[in-house]
Amino acid sequence: MIADWHFYALAIPAVILTGLAKGGFSGMGALSLPILAFAIDPVRAAAILLPILIAQDVVGVWAFRRHVDWRLLGWMLPGALLGIWLGYRFAASVSAEGVMAAVGAISLLFGIYRLCAAHLALPGEPRRWPEWVGSLFGIVAGFTSQIAHAGQPPFQLWVLARDLPRDIMIGTTAIFFATVNLIKVAPYFALGQFSSANLMTSAALLPLALVSTMAGVWLVHRLSPARFLTAIYWLMILVGVALIAEAVA
Repeated sequence: MIADWHFYALAIPAVILTGLAKGGFSGMGALSLPILAFAIDPVRAAAILLPILIAQDVVGVWAFRRHVDWRLLGWMLPGALLGIWLGYRFAASVSAEGVMAAVGAISLLFGIYRLCAAHLALPGEPRRWPEWVGSLFGIVAGFTSQIAHAGQPPFQLWVLARDLPRDIMIGTTAIFFATVNLIKVAPYFALGQFSSANLMTSAALLPLALVSTMAGVWLVHRLSPARFLTAIYWLMILVGVALIAEAVA
């Protein structure tokens, strides 16, 4: 188990953000891995977060298991599988600095995308694209999820344009990322990241993650997520630039 106080000084807010995101403040969780990348190897940070994400996925899958667009998942998941494999090959073949730069770039692009999406009306043209295009978005979602647990932007670019009913959208998202996270177990195991130290660290942080998830469910009905998310997206941009600069240096 990691005993460095510096790690926990960053891990605690990172896990809280992940819990709040699962509780309804969607988007906050994408900042978790970039924060942890300042303390430890980003691949190790992702491996520590993965069991926590899987535990949190159980709640969403159980709650919305009857509200799923299986046809959409049928097109996206094969692409996601390929994207996860590409992300694994990338992490296995480049240096820790290279992965850090990739995490920084994903964080930077995610923040810019969400800020733009919040202020610009996205066109509905993607609805006219053939369904197989969803597999391409799946590839990108799988890759960014494998590298930085940040598969939401490419997933949303495709799925939001489908105008799904609210519950179908939530259920489809829950099933997609629960499946993706389970698939990612094998690549992280192959990368040698499921050591006893990492798993014990995940277990130590799990209660905080579950409490944060319940807090998110409680807060989302009392506070406007938009008030906090704009600040989170700007912070993601700054963190992304800082990670890229550190990797280059």
